[in-house]
Parts: sequence; C-alpha cells; structure tokens
Amino acid sequence: MKQWTKAALAKTIDHTLLKAVATERQVKELCVEARTYGFFSVCVNPCWVPLCAKELSGSPVAVCTVVGFPLGANLTEIKAEEARRAVAQGAAEIDMVINVGAVKAGDWRFVEQDIRGVVEASGKALVKVIIETCYLTDEEKVKASETILRAGAQFVKTSTGFGTGGATVEDIKLIRKTVGEKCRIKASGGIRSYHDALQMLEAGADRIGASSGVAIVAELPE
Repeated sequence: MKQWTKAALAKTIDHTLLKAVATERQVKELCVEARTYGFFSVCVNPCWVPLCAKELSGSPVAVCTVVGFPLGANLTEIKAEEARRAVAQGAAEIDMVINVGAVKAGDWRFVEQDIRGVVEASGKALVKVIIETCYLTDEEKVKASETILRAGAQFVKTSTGFGTGGATVEDIKLIRKTVGEKCRIKASGGIRSYHDALQMLEAGADRIGASSGVAIVAELPE
C-alpha cells in the first residue's frame, strides 16, 4: 500500500465547485485553496474559466471545466464549441459528459463521434469523459470505456455528482480492467474523506474529483 503525503495526495485532486449557486467569491476562495494545498486543478463551470485562469496565473494549478454538463444531452457541435471556447479562455482540461441516452440505446457510433468532436475541438487540452456510471450496466460501462479509447480521450470519469450515485471501488476496478494502461481514470462523486480517496486510488484511479479536497488532505501529515 502506497504511503501518501499531503502534497502527493493533493496532486491527484481536481478541487471542484460545480454548484449552480456558486458565487465569484466562492470561486476565488477555491483558487486560493488550490494554490495553498497544491491541488492538481480547480474544476468549475464554464462561466468561471476566465476568472480562474486569472486567479491561478503563474501557479502550477490547472483550470478544468465541464462540457455538456450535467446531462450530456447537448448537440455535439454545441459541446465542441463549448470546449473550444473554454480552452481559448484558459482551460487546460475538459470534463465532458457522454450522451447517456445514446449509450443506453447502444448507439456506439454516435457516442464515439460525440466524444471525438469534443476531443478535436479541445486541441492540446486533456479530455475526460464522464460516463455517469450510476445509470449504466457493467456491460455498458465496459463498452463506454472502450469507445472513449477509440475516440482519443485521455480519461474515463465515473460521475457528474448530479446523478443517483457516485464513484465506487467496483466501477474503478472494472474500468481499469477494461482500459488497462491505455487510459487514465478519474473517480468522482461522493468522495469526501481520505479513506474514500485512498480506496479509489488503490482500486486504480489516477485522479480524484472532489469538493472536499481540503478535508481529504487535512487527514495527512506534510
């Protein structure tokens, strides 16, 4: 079992604030916390990307934003344009929501095209694809992960945090078995403690998406 330090664990965390009621003051506080604790990124709604890029200028903390969030049901061209504008405004990472309805219908060609459209629009920015595991069967989780690989995205992400459930150890293990080392995994949704985060990382996650980043790292020594 890996022994984590506060700094090492912080580097796995996307410090997240995606609530509809988030204010400018709260977003600025998020950026201060990200700088202070050394989180990998802040993950915010698209309207906050310019502000976060300004607040985090000169720091190693990346700006991450969401696309087609939280339902994934936007037109592909809208998702692509949303990603393109976010990157132009300073986002280094794009967390897009898969078209869940298309997944449930088994329309894998459309799902792949939808993801690829965002990947191409994102340029050099890293793309994570949220598959919203709470709505999928294990077979659909596997097929979605395989489709993400084909479409050229870099991460499979479990959840938006707005569905009926979040990340589970079982889902992380299933996704890791499916993608091997060809793709990275972001566990998100319901991760509120060091114990939660550690379980996900040990199961195979590379990144943690959490609004409780400060509480998670506070349990560890420097």
